[in-house]
Amino acid sequence: MQDVTDLEFWRLLAQRGGPDVYWTEYFRVHATWRPEKWILRSLVENDTGKPAIAQLMGNDIPALVRAAKELQHYPIAGIDLNLGCPAPVVYRKCAGGGLLREPKRVDSILGALRGAVTAPGVKFSVKTRLGFDDSAVFEELLPIFARHSLDLLTVHGRTVAEMYRSEVHYEFIQRAVEVMPCPVLANGNVFSPQRAADVLAWTGAKGLMIGRGCIRNPWLFEQIRSHLRGEIPRLPSGREVLAYIEELWAGTEPPESKERLQVEQMKRYLNFIGQGVGTTPQFCAEFLHHIRRATTRAEFFGICRSALDHDQLLPLVPSA
Repeated sequence: MQDVTDLEFWRLLAQRGGPDVYWTEYFRVHATWRPEKWILRSLVENDTGKPAIAQLMGNDIPALVRAAKELQHYPIAGIDLNLGCPAPVVYRKCAGGGLLREPKRVDSILGALRGAVTAPGVKFSVKTRLGFDDSAVFEELLPIFARHSLDLLTVHGRTVAEMYRSEVHYEFIQRAVEVMPCPVLANGNVFSPQRAADVLAWTGAKGLMIGRGCIRNPWLFEQIRSHLRGEIPRLPSGREVLAYIEELWAGTEPPESKERLQVEQMKRYLNFIGQGVGTTPQFCAEFLHHIRRATTRAEFFGICRSALDHDQLLPLVPSA
């Protein structure tokens, strides 16, 4: 999740249970690439107690190889190639999900990167979607992935063209589990402990990758663990969610930032959090209506307090 999964966000997750492993924002690799300092900070200052994987995005093979070799000098658990980002600004440059239009090119990139990841204990993994605009290509991609001895494959069960709009096609993740020699993680619409358990059961995946769901609910990882142990997951109160939003503001506000710009930055998070702040779609819609029109810190937190300054427990699942 570019512009979200930085070190400050990792720390907020870790305080609430956190995942078993973190992925960095993607390093934008090109011919003149140098490691982005703000992403490197996530690696060298990682104090979450959990390993981190460096995520690469690009299509220049020599540059990707150079990036993979350089990043292995940092404290990482793995190198991950992103073949799933559906943002038009990315796929139009034939990076991220855009590479799925060229399976032969994917084959060449994976072969080069597999040979470049050699540091002891450092794994090589891929995150992919089902294809660019046709999931039928997934059957062509799977043997390519298998041929390059991946240590892990994460599958988001939509095509690039489907963005986040469609239902997730979990049957394709199940297919990957059946044929891949490496562990497979399931990704897409894991927003609650029950959905997590269902996805694991439906697909047979070894684990889950969670993105947008943990922006809305940073307690989600620990809730899933509790549910899988047969325990009742603990839900946060409205005031705990309010405290989380306050910590997001403090953790993401750059020095000497302009107040209005920080309000706009926070709306990126609230677009997700706001979907779970109430028990009815109308409440959430009204909350987001007001948040999207806030321009000052006082307005922003006034809206948040009016919705969340209470002890009611919130499941933080999409209300629609």
